[in-house]
Amino acid sequence: MGDTAGRSRGLLRTLALGVTATAGTLALLERVTPWPSALLVRPAFERVAARTSSELRKHVPGDLVETVDEAYDISSPDGRLDVFRPAREEPLPTVVWVHGGAFLSGGKGDVANYLRVLAGRGFTTVGVDYSIAPGSRYPTPVRQVAAAVAHLVDHADRLGIDPGRIVLAGDSAGAQLAAQVALLVTDPAYATEVGIDVALEPASLRGLVLFCGAYDFRLARGSSRLGNWFIDTAIRSYLGPSRHDERTTRHGTVPLHVSPSFPATFLSAGNGDPLLPHTLGLVEVLEQQQVDHEVLLFPEDHDPRLGHEYQFDLDSLEGREALDRAVAFVDRVTG
Repeated sequence: MGDTAGRSRGLLRTLALGVTATAGTLALLERVTPWPSALLVRPAFERVAARTSSELRKHVPGDLVETVDEAYDISSPDGRLDVFRPAREEPLPTVVWVHGGAFLSGGKGDVANYLRVLAGRGFTTVGVDYSIAPGSRYPTPVRQVAAAVAHLVDHADRLGIDPGRIVLAGDSAGAQLAAQVALLVTDPAYATEVGIDVALEPASLRGLVLFCGAYDFRLARGSSRLGNWFIDTAIRSYLGPSRHDERTTRHGTVPLHVSPSFPATFLSAGNGDPLLPHTLGLVEVLEQQQVDHEVLLFPEDHDPRLGHEYQFDLDSLEGREALDRAVAFVDRVTG
């Protein structure tokens, strides 16, 4: 698993073969619906996620207390979450993680082993499921993550959660969702405009941990023709017809709304990640707004090149550094 850039290239090759094989059909159907492209992308992501989860298994510590498939919304089959924590009596600082998958694939099981590793460092960790696109579109996942946070606060004692020391986290699409929910928590005017309330006091949200996120819906182009097609598929699937609505685009574009009230943030992305411009743009705004933040980036010529989701490779020096830096950040902001 050491070569994350190679894994990213493998995913793109898989997508490219599928696109080439079905290009004519897709060209016709994409004028009407994003479903064909979404269904082409999803299996490739699922294979990579399954392999990553398997390779993380050897790093998982023993003696964890687990609550799996807890319902935070009984009305939705996707309204489930997992909780992992050390076998301790006292409530612990809690990292609530939103999984990635380009808004159109993935599930909490993809990050479960990583969250088990993180729990072994002394936290309660939570993996949140949400409904994926194109079947469910914006703002449904945002509402679901908000509902999951409210459930965790309501059941904090039973789940070993300190409701006054919450850190939101996520990777890829999940990083965007975590960051948007942080805006809802810390900016009442923004929450009113979007129309979503989060039952968490701003002071209780101690920070954000964001990996390889897609924070700016205005950046719809990747670094290659295939990248352009893939990112456009993700945005079309998630936003649907509302992607042409400037108001919706603004709501989901995190850098446009960052203010000094935004929580302390740890950000990272690989030097070979096609979404790196999203992280660089958010870092620039955090600096302008004087928000407490820590950044883990790599030189442009770093070898090996670190692709999308490089942080899950704990067999690499860079993956272990990312974990250590994220743990140190959570320790700092939660006291």
